[in-house]
Amino acid sequence: MTAGSVAGDAAAPAPRRLTIGKVLAALSADFPDVTASKIRFLEAEGLVLPHRTASGYRTYTEDDVRRLRYVLTAQRDRYWPLKVIREALDALDRGLSEPGDDPGGRPQPPAPGPDPDVPGPADLLPRPDVALTGPELREATGIDRATMHALETYGLLQPDDRGHFGHEALSIAAAARTLSDHGLEPRHLRPFRTAADREVGLVDQVLATRRGSGTREERAAEIASACIALHVALVRAGLSR
Repeated sequence: MTAGSVAGDAAAPAPRRLTIGKVLAALSADFPDVTASKIRFLEAEGLVLPHRTASGYRTYTEDDVRRLRYVLTAQRDRYWPLKVIREALDALDRGLSEPGDDPGGRPQPPAPGPDPDVPGPADLLPRPDVALTGPELREATGIDRATMHALETYGLLQPDDRGHFGHEALSIAAAARTLSDHGLEPRHLRPFRTAADREVGLVDQVLATRRGSGTREERAAEIASACIALHVALVRAGLSR
């Protein structure tokens, strides 16, 4: 029972509606003492909000049944007062998780975990590189000569001493092409170069001042991965506002 399941999702198909009799039938095996008046009381207390038909009949969704099951379990097994149950339901509506192995238990915040969209430390370790010529890079990514020149001018693409470009240049050029489709020119992308250089400088500073286990490359990759995860989280938070 999550915020989406309790509040409903406008994009989802209309939920199946149950009469109060069917709700009682679904709950009676685990809660033989439950009655229609009990469910109406919980409605009056704002713990469940059934839909009303045009003729005034109450109808319930499967999410309403799960919500009622949570309330009844908390009363029977935890002896929680309605105030505590209401707070727990509010937590569920805000996206906290119902303990799967403890029905009626207190909702839990989601555990922080690795973001699948963020490269992990292993993904940031040095890897065998390639040496691409400018024409090869343009052919692989679809950017034109003028765009490539601008990316070099603003420091986003940096050839080596022989004028070759490494594997990461493929990702840089491909991203620049996608952004150009949205009206962002290479000159608009210079802040990314500045931000990346600052993050690399921060990693170097940590490596120079603090010891840790693992090789320098492994430690650098771990720190860089956390920096990228922080950046992604901040961007997502900003987009959601």
